[in-house]
Amino acid sequence: MSEAFVPKILVLATEKCAYPGADAVGKAHQEYPSNVYILRVPSPVLFPEDFYLDCYGKGIDGVLIAACGSDCPYHGAYEQLAARIDQLTSHMNAGGLGIERIRLTAICTVCIKAFLKEIALMSDNLYRLGRVDRKLAGQLRRESLNRLQGSVRALDLAPALQGGL
Repeated sequence: MSEAFVPKILVLATEKCAYPGADAVGKAHQEYPSNVYILRVPSPVLFPEDFYLDCYGKGIDGVLIAACGSDCPYHGAYEQLAARIDQLTSHMNAGGLGIERIRLTAICTVCIKAFLKEIALMSDNLYRLGRVDRKLAGQLRRESLNRLQGSVRALDLAPALQGGL
């Protein structure tokens, strides 16, 4: 007899906006499911594409990135994060890993209802999708790392190609 599927959700919550919003849920004596794991971060832009794929490879079924949105205290960070997530979802979609497994949203310090709504939406999507394919996620992560290494090698060669060094 197999266990009932309960999706694991990782929330990356910015320390300036979304984490206080998640904390406000508890202060208001509201609840969210115990399968939600909240990680307080300065800014989610610090996490590279392979971090998310590694999470899926290790059994996280969905990632909710709860950021500050346009109120981000780090100039240009939200735009860079959005671009990174667009690139990641393109890679996930092309590789067959459902893009509904990741969501970028803006949560403010007092957004209790919005936070709970995002958790519920992610949970509903994941119950519909089922367990993450860890093997596929691992393969996509390796491809992501290979692309990154290739771009680093190209940057290392750039001065040589321009007559530098």
